[in-house]
Amino acid sequence: MQDEVNQAGQDKPNQHDVVIVGGGMVGAAVAVGLGQLGLDIGMIEAYQPKSYEPEQALDLRVSAISVASEQLLERLGVMDKLLSLRHVAYKGLETWEMENCITQFHADQIDEPHLGYFFENRLIQLCLWQQLDTMDNITRYCPDSVNHFERINADEQQQIKVTLQSGVELQSKLIVGADGANSQVRQWAGIGITGWDYAQSAMLINVSTATAQQDITWQQFTPAGPRSLLPLPGNNASLVWYDSRSRIKQLMQLNHQQLAEQIRQHFPQRLDSDFTVIDRGSFPLTRRHAQSYCQDNVVILGDAAHTINPLAGQGVNIGFKDVDVLIATIADAVGNDHPWWKATTLKQYQCKRYSDNLLMMSAMDAFYAGFSNDLLPIKLLRNGMLKIANHDNPIKKKVLKYALGLA
Repeated sequence: MQDEVNQAGQDKPNQHDVVIVGGGMVGAAVAVGLGQLGLDIGMIEAYQPKSYEPEQALDLRVSAISVASEQLLERLGVMDKLLSLRHVAYKGLETWEMENCITQFHADQIDEPHLGYFFENRLIQLCLWQQLDTMDNITRYCPDSVNHFERINADEQQQIKVTLQSGVELQSKLIVGADGANSQVRQWAGIGITGWDYAQSAMLINVSTATAQQDITWQQFTPAGPRSLLPLPGNNASLVWYDSRSRIKQLMQLNHQQLAEQIRQHFPQRLDSDFTVIDRGSFPLTRRHAQSYCQDNVVILGDAAHTINPLAGQGVNIGFKDVDVLIATIADAVGNDHPWWKATTLKQYQCKRYSDNLLMMSAMDAFYAGFSNDLLPIKLLRNGMLKIANHDNPIKKKVLKYALGLA
């Protein structure tokens, strides 16, 4: 892998097979996967991930990596490195509204050693970038960003020319938009989106507890929104507090001690009351879904294609499923000497991912809406369903496997 030195007044654009806009977790994973096919890759990213030091404070941005995402990261050659850094394997998931109606999922129910891992997002990105360092067919344009896209005819075929803020010009057969919810690639390509705001925000709170957390992640539903705990390395945990935007704004204005007292009052009693708030942050909840994922010479994936309610931690996992299917689609086309940059090929990726993403997004919305209603008959019904769902049966196992990307 090489870093491009910004060149003013270059004679001609730097030619690549693929240019990827965005070098976060999803963009870097695409770069590694397509690079493994032997394609020449250019990757544009504004910020380089921070180096890792064990004594550094835990980041707020944490992802629950499913078994399917773990398998992808293994194929990309980064999982062993990730497991050498701080992480937590979780084996169980519990969710409830009333204490006597708990639904429990456990890895033993599907004969898996664990349901997944909790990693800080930046560590996943860092390990993927370290894998890029081992590949000489990938050029990284960082720190840099896109100034202009343009369709051109070159070598008797249509390509995309990208002009960077630094003045460097790139040219490629395919532009991959992995540049997040406000994707420049999606907007330039004229791909519309549908969606809405949930009128709620989520607050992320890192805490240090007196005792180490178990290998269980849990979530309680309340009329104002869920309260969740994600176990982190050592005596640490990430708390997620969903509530109205005004309430989260109010909580963000408190100092750490005042916030800790609010947590003790409003979180389940199973949370160890002997804890200290270390850090906090918040973000609004929105749903966005692109009306298409591709056209000739252009494809989008991850948050550029969809943003989902983070209720079940599926955001990066469905992004990694996009990556997996896109790599497989292009690999098949390359192997059969088909034009892998054409919409006719890229629509195979879209067909496999669009309906699956829509199903997951709709399922999270239905779950979210179902628990946002405080009418007594509906409350009794949903808690009865949670109680029934706690019994081992084929449907429960199928739902769990689907959530882990195994079905």
